[in-house]
Amino acid sequence: MRPQWSRQDSAFLIAIVATALAMGAALAHVLELPAKMRLDVADYFVTQALYRGWDKLGLLLAIELVGIVWVIVTTRHDPPARRLAIVALAGLVAAQAIFWTWTFPANRATTNWTVVANDWEQLRRQWEFSHLAGAVCQAVAFISLVVAVLMRGRDE
Repeated sequence: MRPQWSRQDSAFLIAIVATALAMGAALAHVLELPAKMRLDVADYFVTQALYRGWDKLGLLLAIELVGIVWVIVTTRHDPPARRLAIVALAGLVAAQAIFWTWTFPANRATTNWTVVANDWEQLRRQWEFSHLAGAVCQAVAFISLVVAVLMRGRDE
């Protein structure tokens, strides 16, 4: 007899897919980092224009948050899976804390990379490396969710 699809299965699917997509965007920044750090000011600002519209990823992050919280709720009777889901939530929260503490202020100081600030090179480092740190946090969230789904129903 084939097991039925559960609410927990749906929660994990939404959380894992949303986290994977968010991590994909974060990894794009990481892979670009070495080449972008070598660009001069004019080329860097042209490259940064490619990110216009990426703010729409906020909806994806909201879906990721809802999915992870749903996983936490549905794993309340499964402590090992629940702990890993909480780690995933911590990864998402940490990624957002990094974004709002370092990435967003660099965006604001440069009017979303349309105005060259006097300290643009320091702002570039802040922006690029904050995206690297955020990607690590998203990877922690993703890996935690995958391990949580694999750990379901296992005794402590």
